[in-house]
Amino acid sequence: MDVHATQQELVDIAVQAVELAKQRGADQAEAGASFEEGLSLTVRLGELESVERQRDRGLAITVYEAGRKGSASTADFAPRSIVEAVEKAVSIARFTAADEHAGLADAELMAYDYPDLDLYRPWNPELEEAERLALQAEDAARQLDKRISNSEGATVSSAAAAQAYANSHGFSGVYASSSHSISCSVVAQQNGALERDYWFTLSRDHEALDAADEVGREAARRAVRRLGARQPRTCRMPVIYPAYLARGVFGHLIAAVRGTSQYRKASFLLNASGERIFPEHLEITEDPLMPGAIGSAPYDDEGVRTRTRTLVAGGVLQGYVLSSYSARRLGLATTANAGGVHNLIVRPTVASLNDLLQAHPRMFLVNELLGQGVNTVTGDYSRGAAGFLIERGEVGEPVHEVTIAGNLRDMFLRIEAVGPDVDRRGSILSGSILVEEMTVAGA
Repeated sequence: MDVHATQQELVDIAVQAVELAKQRGADQAEAGASFEEGLSLTVRLGELESVERQRDRGLAITVYEAGRKGSASTADFAPRSIVEAVEKAVSIARFTAADEHAGLADAELMAYDYPDLDLYRPWNPELEEAERLALQAEDAARQLDKRISNSEGATVSSAAAAQAYANSHGFSGVYASSSHSISCSVVAQQNGALERDYWFTLSRDHEALDAADEVGREAARRAVRRLGARQPRTCRMPVIYPAYLARGVFGHLIAAVRGTSQYRKASFLLNASGERIFPEHLEITEDPLMPGAIGSAPYDDEGVRTRTRTLVAGGVLQGYVLSSYSARRLGLATTANAGGVHNLIVRPTVASLNDLLQAHPRMFLVNELLGQGVNTVTGDYSRGAAGFLIERGEVGEPVHEVTIAGNLRDMFLRIEAVGPDVDRRGSILSGSILVEEMTVAGA
């Protein structure tokens, strides 16, 4: 797959749509054109199960007339289709209510000169190669332990995309990106009980992926160690979230401090900027310009230049996560977060995972979270979970059918430590975290 050849075409289409909107009376206009193609291959029980090839493109146009907004989209890049999409957006704008906060981000904030962040590392695996890797992952999982009784399959995926953005400030930009992964999911069985688990590796560069057989073995190890799980008695104890789940905890922070939650007054951290919401040792920064990282971007969805910023310093919330619209609603400036956060980095506070495991005589290590019991308006937190008891620094027996509960405000303040095992497979980069005390409800 090579999306480089399409980049100038995408820019031209986006610019053309903006010019057409201006010709039809729009005060301001913005357009995004994208192209994506990919391959996903799955094997199960040693046989090829599915092959999917994806090839998508699209154009989205938004216009503003006297504070009124209209949007339309099309998957057809033919000139007539582009004209029709623009005319539809202009027509819609004439029937919407005026909003004084609507409009483009300020012109001086545009990323007129932006860096190449090395986000595009194409990989063009032949079907035979993808199948070989998927089989290698599944075979390694099934051979690890005789208790691995079934497989939900192993998948190899590769995707590449290019996205262009233009607006009536005269800004236009385009960059390409890639994403590759190998995943495996298997079932372990013992004494009539079944346990499932999975693992995956993800990177923009396929050469940086973990070995396929190691992905399979880790999936099998995770499934086998869950066998023999019991339901513990209800108590309060420290809880460790491993890195791959810790990013979800900080995802609740982002949901609470994003601009829409703030101006709608629907957040447990309403007007919390300047407050200490974490222990003093906790630091969180955002670095959108990390070369090759999953969450990197040279500009946000409004063309605003991204930049490194501190979100939490000394446990104190330094600001919110804002687009230009939400910033205007709050009387603030955009933080270049239209479309979300980019590489939110939680600084480790301990040198090794052993420091977390030795912190308390008895703890609960979460392995899986179930359900959606999180209320970001009140901060109430209640999730079904499975995991392991930790006794005197050793990971012990598996437990299941438990509920871990608390309130996010209290949980944040009780984050005792952050481990160095940073999970880089997403836009939130955190190590494992130790929450000093939560309710672990079981029998």
